[in-house]
Amino acid sequence: MAVYTQVSDDALEAFLDGYDIGRPRSFKGIAEGVENSNYYLETDQGRFILTLFERRADPKDLPYFVALKQHLAARGFPCPAPVPASDGEPLQTLEGRPALIVTFLDGLSPKRPNAAQCRSMGEALARMHAALADFDQVRENALGPASWPLLWEGRSQTAEELQPGLAALIEDDLAETAKARPQSPHLPRGTIHADLFPDNAFFLDDKFSGAIDFYFACTDALAYDLAVCLNSWAFEDGREYNYSKGAAMIAGYESVRPLKEAERTVLPLLCRGAALRFFMTRLVDWTDTPADALVRPKNPLEYADRLAFHRQAKSVTDYGG
Repeated sequence: MAVYTQVSDDALEAFLDGYDIGRPRSFKGIAEGVENSNYYLETDQGRFILTLFERRADPKDLPYFVALKQHLAARGFPCPAPVPASDGEPLQTLEGRPALIVTFLDGLSPKRPNAAQCRSMGEALARMHAALADFDQVRENALGPASWPLLWEGRSQTAEELQPGLAALIEDDLAETAKARPQSPHLPRGTIHADLFPDNAFFLDDKFSGAIDFYFACTDALAYDLAVCLNSWAFEDGREYNYSKGAAMIAGYESVRPLKEAERTVLPLLCRGAALRFFMTRLVDWTDTPADALVRPKNPLEYADRLAFHRQAKSVTDYGG
């Protein structure tokens, strides 16, 4: 989450006239993340999150994201539920941007997840996949392997300036993942979150209490979602993989949905691909984030370090599976 578009008091008042959620008491920007503009909104009737979509959000995809969250909420999976305006439509317009109000979730995002939280997150990820098994809408992964060479184009010098020798390593990663790409269509597929970092998950103590920020959700290999989580939950200070956390997450996932043998075999490649995807988008944000945005771009070298681990991994056992 972040703030790129400022919302004036007058614009907010006029916007809320189209809802039946009361008058605003508190309204402030949320600075975490890198994608859309997000605000905490409290009215005399409750607490909400207001999102203005921009940058990578394609307007034609927004009904998909709304329907996905409605589907999850209807099946009891804890996520922000879209709030319809008086006209019955959740998607509206504010400050020239598509806008959505969703319900507020209780809980805290872990700054340094522990093994118990990793296990609970693994269980929740598998429960989410199960809840979405009958979600019939399809959205291809716009940041899948086909996009990585395009993101990389013209940025090798930036990578080299960040870390001498890095550009050649990334070229090898791109070549290796492209060579192995034909394996992925044979893996179990479905709707995935694709961005379930610790700051997109809430906990009450060590128990998962909800997931947010579904705006990279897409149809892809289910095990790729687990690979994204292993990258974002089980590393300490970049390169150091915490085996206990990784093992807890995999065990939690498999307590709900055991991995197929093909998924176990390809997990190191999926983890490498997930690290490459986030390295690429962070590299783009490193140079392209507006100077006046209320967010600092995240350092792509964190994922360069994780890629170094994945290049050495040989099997799922290296991750605790």
